[in-house]
Amino acid sequence: MKNKQNKYEVNEKVRLKATNEIVTISNSSYVANMKRYSYTLKEYPNTFYFEEELNSI
Repeated sequence: MKNKQNKYEVNEKVRLKATNEIVTISNSSYVANMKRYSYTLKEYPNTFYFEEELNSI
């Protein structure tokens, strides 16, 4: 079985690609049927984002 590894950690600061805004990861979860991680942000707790929508700082 493949080891699932998320790209970002909780409390890590990242940049939203769409707005160039710096945000903080509050939670991550693996979406098995899509085979990728989703993240919620402290600044936008009701919205989730995928790794493709974020950049490391």
